[in-house]
Amino acid sequence: MTTVKEKRIVVSELNLRKTAARVLGNALVSPEVQYIQRTLGSSVTQTEMDASVLAVRKLPWSSIVLPD
Repeated sequence: MTTVKEKRIVVSELNLRKTAARVLGNALVSPEVQYIQRTLGSSVTQTEMDASVLAVRKLPWSSIVLPD
């Protein structure tokens, strides 16, 4: 049995927008992109990015937006 190691990708705005279009069928707004970038760090697997994009839509808006 062999294990397959998933390739890591950069957590960029472009990659997040492409993932959202594929997974959600629509775009993320800027605060959602910024939240995901803050929580994920610089690189993740595609599976982790997919999960984060799906999860951010279920979060309350107050936990996504940074206070002024």
